[in-house]
Amino acid sequence: MGTRRAQGGEGVAGTKRLPRAVRERQMMDAAVACFARHGYQAASMDEIAELAGVSKPLVYLYLNSKEELFTACIRREAQALLAAVAEVVTDVSVPPDERLWAGLRAFFGHAADHPDAWAVLSRHARTQGEPFATEAARMREEIADFVTGLIGEAARSAHGPVVIGDRDVAALAQALVGSAESLATWANETPGVTAREAAATLMNFAWSGLGNLMKNERWSPR
Repeated sequence: MGTRRAQGGEGVAGTKRLPRAVRERQMMDAAVACFARHGYQAASMDEIAELAGVSKPLVYLYLNSKEELFTACIRREAQALLAAVAEVVTDVSVPPDERLWAGLRAFFGHAADHPDAWAVLSRHARTQGEPFATEAARMREEIADFVTGLIGEAARSAHGPVVIGDRDVAALAQALVGSAESLATWANETPGVTAREAAATLMNFAWSGLGNLMKNERWSPR
């Protein structure tokens, strides 16, 4: 994502030769940058059009309204993040801990490589109410499903008696996803923190605790 003027976009005339899909991608790239910088309410369709190198009427012609444009941005960026994670966690021949590590690296790497998209998904989409919050929640639940499956597989493959119920697994997955979201935002805003370092921090925190659970070593309040 960037705020550069769209390639070949010296105004409406400069974009007439571009295929529709390319124009839409340029407009949505510009919109993501603008929404990340200003938030939904303060984002200007004039600025989005200028960043994309097209006229404002053309933005409305292709993407109908500011609300539909914001929704389309959330969906596109959520799908891209989900695809990055899914690509590395679906190989069932790989042990669950290695798949979780790969998934965390993909998650933090994508957030770091696309900071504007992550700002839209993690902050702006969730603070504007419906329908935007629902789009963000759908992405979160799909990632939680990945993690739930991995934790469940790890529990089933552990040696010895393991008592981790389905509700415990689901709770651990939700906690891990929430931690990943907060840590990704912190890592993006903290100079010198790499995506790999953030992923390793969370992996060590989560897997150490899960290892104790697998050995039936639970902390209990006194």
